[in-house]
Amino acid sequence: MESSTATQDERREERALGQDTVCGAFQATAEDHADRVAIRTKGDEVSITWGEYAQRVRAAAGGLAGLGLARGEAMAIMLTNRPEFHVVDAAAMHLGATPFSVYNTYSSEQIEYLVEDSKSRVLVTEKAFLDRIQAVNERCGVVDHIVVVDGDGGGAEGKGTLSLAELPEQAESGFDFDAAWRAVEPDDVLTLIYTSGTTGPPKGVEVMHRNFMTAARSFDQIIKFPAGSRVVSYLPMAHIAERACSHYLPEAFGFTVTCCPDPRQVVAYLPEVRPNWFFAVPRIWEKAKAALEAGMAAEEDEQRKQATSWALDVGMRRVRAEQAGEELSEELRAEHEKADSLVLSKIRERLGLHEAQSVNVGAAPTPPEVIEFFHAIGIPLGELWGMSETCGAGTCNRPDHVKIGTVGPPAPEVEIKLAEDGEVLVKSGVVMRGYRNQPDKTAEAIDSDGWLHTGDIGEFDDDGFLRIVDRKKELIINAAGKNMSPANIEAKAKASSPLIGQVAAIGDRRSYIAALITLDPDAAPGFAKQHGIEDDSFAALAEEDAVLAEVQRGIDAANEDLARVEQIKRFRVLPTDWEPGGEELTPTMKLKRKPVAEKYAEEIEALYTE
Repeated sequence: MESSTATQDERREERALGQDTVCGAFQATAEDHADRVAIRTKGDEVSITWGEYAQRVRAAAGGLAGLGLARGEAMAIMLTNRPEFHVVDAAAMHLGATPFSVYNTYSSEQIEYLVEDSKSRVLVTEKAFLDRIQAVNERCGVVDHIVVVDGDGGGAEGKGTLSLAELPEQAESGFDFDAAWRAVEPDDVLTLIYTSGTTGPPKGVEVMHRNFMTAARSFDQIIKFPAGSRVVSYLPMAHIAERACSHYLPEAFGFTVTCCPDPRQVVAYLPEVRPNWFFAVPRIWEKAKAALEAGMAAEEDEQRKQATSWALDVGMRRVRAEQAGEELSEELRAEHEKADSLVLSKIRERLGLHEAQSVNVGAAPTPPEVIEFFHAIGIPLGELWGMSETCGAGTCNRPDHVKIGTVGPPAPEVEIKLAEDGEVLVKSGVVMRGYRNQPDKTAEAIDSDGWLHTGDIGEFDDDGFLRIVDRKKELIINAAGKNMSPANIEAKAKASSPLIGQVAAIGDRRSYIAALITLDPDAAPGFAKQHGIEDDSFAALAEEDAVLAEVQRGIDAANEDLARVEQIKRFRVLPTDWEPGGEELTPTMKLKRKPVAEKYAEEIEALYTE
């Protein structure tokens, strides 16, 4: 007889997944898990159950409707990762409106473009961003109402503003919340993901409710989320990965979400949260690996240090044997069991990933040695691949079958094929409706047969696992006509030394590969202190012999893993940092190659002439 709590939870989650809109999934989850914590902050300073969450959404939805937010209209949100985000976003969604997030690093001009393109008459923000928002509105005047989630009320924050506490008071008598959310259709636009394009203004990806419900069912078949799973929210909500991982999937599966407002602190959150599923971009995994290795190297107890080195070696031998398809010897199995019990399990627990059922990395190429390291300590890190245009779904390594160096086989309910030139094409219910206000761009992306042309070049192996080579438009073709992936070269270089922050590989129509390099803002001060360098500014460190020697050591190590034609022959350490959302990087930390080439034209030319 099926009477266990786990079985009951599975039946309830099937009820949520059976809905055809995210509103329906939210309501099923809130009803079935009313007493489970839905949203919290570190130390439980804030803790909101699903039942309380649903009530707050109902109240906020009434207020937003009173402000005139209606089905089909967009609502802009500019917030850090905080509980209020989930409430206001879900409230707008239940009206059939289209809430979307703005990157907090965006300039006034970028915000203005998004507000005007989306025609957002309601905008939700916090005090830290209010001056920027009001400056935008003074210029374009599109926004009628600004809701400040940490405001004091009474419109004290300025003309046209009100606090989140005041929002429910705007509801009109007779507002029918249940009728509003039940009227939402699967083809209604759930959210806009403005792609942070490396050239030109961003395109607004229109994700429909049915797109994400298809993606949720696909994710569930891959990961099999445990009942009551815990996740941490830390990436910008303007990124499809974060909206999926810590907003929409929790609404479908009843996760408990811990809000981390500062993404630099996410690793410190892991021991408290003990996430059952954790997704991170490559840089976070690279930094975690560097920190663990630094801790191992700094261990003063020689016996403990040797034990850690032995255990890691055993883990590496096991991973490499498994990846080679070799049968593990009984001796290696026994040695690994001992190493895991004495050392590796304790490393996982200190990191906070000892209860993780699945861990993933994506959004950019990940050096295979980084993935191999985490497998060696017992964390089966799996690369995945997806796009804003596909709700983040596409391909994924399964937790029990990871092929390092690939992004896995196609996800359930996702069909993938390669065009003649190797471009990855996708057909699935996860594919967007199109780009907002850009039918020409939509027609370029989705052909008449329904295939989304992704712009990525890929290769399938004999087992059907996909490897992403690079962006179609970003391949380097050198003076000899050799095609190379700059992303692969850059990933190798960044993984070679914790001191290396960002790398831009140069070499199109050139005789060799050169690189622009920035120092890692977290590692640079420690390196300066360790080497007795008083001035730890980027400008000063870029000229220091010890810094240049360490970067050269890293580049030499990276070159050993690259073909001769791909090797970095010359580099320049820049006296500056590249911030996400700045001139050189998109908010998701992708290189803006054309702007970089234009801004640093003199430095690049010197790498080939001096």
